[in-house]
Amino acid sequence: MGSPMPELMVGDWFGKANVDAATTMLTEPFVHDFVRANIWHLKGRDADLLVDTGMGIRPLAPEVDTPPGKPLIVVATHIHLDHVGSLHEFPLRMGPKDSAAQFASMDDAVTYAYMFHNLDGAVSKLPAPGWKAADYRIPSAPLTRALDEGDVIDLGDRKFRVLHLPGHSPDSIALFDETDGLFFAGDTIYDGMLIDDLPDSDRTAYCRTMQRLLDLPIRIGHGGHGPSFDGARMREIASSYLRRRERFVSGL
Repeated sequence: MGSPMPELMVGDWFGKANVDAATTMLTEPFVHDFVRANIWHLKGRDADLLVDTGMGIRPLAPEVDTPPGKPLIVVATHIHLDHVGSLHEFPLRMGPKDSAAQFASMDDAVTYAYMFHNLDGAVSKLPAPGWKAADYRIPSAPLTRALDEGDVIDLGDRKFRVLHLPGHSPDSIALFDETDGLFFAGDTIYDGMLIDDLPDSDRTAYCRTMQRLLDLPIRIGHGGHGPSFDGARMREIASSYLRRRERFVSGL
């Protein structure tokens, strides 16, 4: 089953919901739902973790309540605009090895930022007087660590293994706590309509990824969009995608 969304407290630009004692979800409720992503903040013993950084239209760093002096490890699950917009605001920047070199330039064609420039209803509220979607740019954010399959991110009291799960994008990664079953999925899988038709999407790779996810023993999954989900719901979503692709390939 999917998990009910915790109550979202909406501020001037960001919305914030407390998922549990350690986990907060942030989002940008005034941004078009196509690029309104979930941002996950997890408190660890020795370091905190921030998974993805939204659009970067307004500063994100002041919204993240990591105590001064405590490391905040920020992971971009892939280089698309709605996940890397505020990455430059943070000193400890990690992201996928497959796109690592491109974080320094944040080229519009790689991030798909150009899609936002002419998006109807890009925002439902202006973030600043005179703001225009056509002026949107993502600042350079060179990675301090490139992440590959099997790498580990250690917060002191829990460790996340990096999984390379291409399909939605070639560089998509996710983070999995093998001890606790906590899964930060990025756009690899979420409880909503999965996107596999972008210029760099690969449906064959996505099917392999979905097959892999069928066997991943998660307890709770937090995706890049939509509500959180348990293991049974994740297998439903993955199985549904695989059936859809099989029907398409067979011409039914």
